[in-house]
Amino acid sequence: MTHQAHTVEKIGGTSMTRTQELLDSLFLNGGEDPYNRIFVVSAYGGITNLLLEHKKTGEAGVYSHFANNESGHSWSEALNTVATAMRAAHAEILDDGADVAEADDFVRERIEGARSCLIDLQRLCSYGHFRLSKHMLVIREMLSGLGESHSAFVTALLLRRKGVNARCVDLGGWRDEEELTLEERIAKGLDHIDFARELPIVTGYAQCSEGLMKVYDRGYSEVTFSQIAAQTGAREAIIHKEFHLSSADPKLVGVEAVRKLGHTNYDVADQLSNMGMEAIHPSAAKTLRQSGIPLRVTNAFDPGDPGTLIDEQPSETPHAEIICGLDVLALEVFEQDMVGVKGYDAAILETLTRHKTYICAKSSNANTITHYLNTTLKQVRRAEQDLSERFPNASVTTRSLAVISVIGRDLSGLGCLGRGLGALAAEGIEPIAVLQGSRPVDIQMIVQREQADTAIKALHRTLIEGKSLQGEDVSNAEATDNVAQFAA
Repeated sequence: MTHQAHTVEKIGGTSMTRTQELLDSLFLNGGEDPYNRIFVVSAYGGITNLLLEHKKTGEAGVYSHFANNESGHSWSEALNTVATAMRAAHAEILDDGADVAEADDFVRERIEGARSCLIDLQRLCSYGHFRLSKHMLVIREMLSGLGESHSAFVTALLLRRKGVNARCVDLGGWRDEEELTLEERIAKGLDHIDFARELPIVTGYAQCSEGLMKVYDRGYSEVTFSQIAAQTGAREAIIHKEFHLSSADPKLVGVEAVRKLGHTNYDVADQLSNMGMEAIHPSAAKTLRQSGIPLRVTNAFDPGDPGTLIDEQPSETPHAEIICGLDVLALEVFEQDMVGVKGYDAAILETLTRHKTYICAKSSNANTITHYLNTTLKQVRRAEQDLSERFPNASVTTRSLAVISVIGRDLSGLGCLGRGLGALAAEGIEPIAVLQGSRPVDIQMIVQREQADTAIKALHRTLIEGKSLQGEDVSNAEATDNVAQFAA
């Protein structure tokens, strides 16, 4: 692929809420030429939670209220809450009265349009021939798209007021009767735009025949972002976050102790996705990787720093890059008669897939199979019940644990496993399980959930900062030599 002069850049919801702070440094490009960039924007922080459901707590939004219909028109009241939140968001960002009034009108038109659609659908489905369940995914997509359409519209308004030739490119398909694929939707939206003279502000949600939410749910914006980069042959794809991609959570191990990655590869990005710490959605990473487009992850609020480049390059020297943790639910199936019998593994996987549980790690021996799941307790309980019915002689149990992962492009020859176990032992932590694959890119240690923070700090101190168990600085070679001594 021949790469063009432009970049494609994505901004998350929290950063979008702080648009005024980013106006000069990011959107106006620090006074340099603001063009040859395409911005893909998320909804303002908290808006998608109000439209769908809270991503972490599960608190009901418009979609959840409409789906459950527990109290008549509670969804309509929730839609009013969204409208109020949208108006409050753009009132903080726009500094011209006429622009605020125009944004208010935009919100009113979209919110009332969505309300009319839901009322009509509810009325239609009161007849026996129509089933609301068949339309729920379409409703979810329509509602979700409102957030990105709003933020893109407001951002374009703001930039035009600042003298930038910005254009809102709404891929949400609002009142569009065409049935387009994602590729066709993007091509139509960006057709006839001269990137050298115009700044497109594109919605992270794109309405298409594939149905982005059906496949990616709320990871759709990064899929749109990567597809735009690939389709337009971007020089580089950039994700602007609120923090640097670092060796650990600075709030946990200390700002002075963490290290910015600076450079890593897509293999590490995949391992991070598996641990729920997405630098980028794995499907989006696949699109960029196959298109030969490097990804840069920057801190939007540190404009002078180039951030971390993610490409296909291997590490020049083996080293651990990131220590991270994830709370999981361990689903264990113990069956004495499992030895030498086929079918248990396949049956468990089928059950977990049916209940939409995400598997972070897995371990097994002769008569026990354990899956470490990043999901809700409700989903695991359902899976546990199904497995108990399918294997009545088995013991099926669930417990709350944490997976701590050591990740790097190349961990070979470092003795990370022995050094890591020594670091945990020095803190009085005995891992419940330790998982290391044949490819030297990650090691997973399963610990009690209340021990997770201590484990991350201990592993970071030893494997990233290069401290000995006594707190002294040591080289990787010295540390590896010391493993045997510690074990003895």
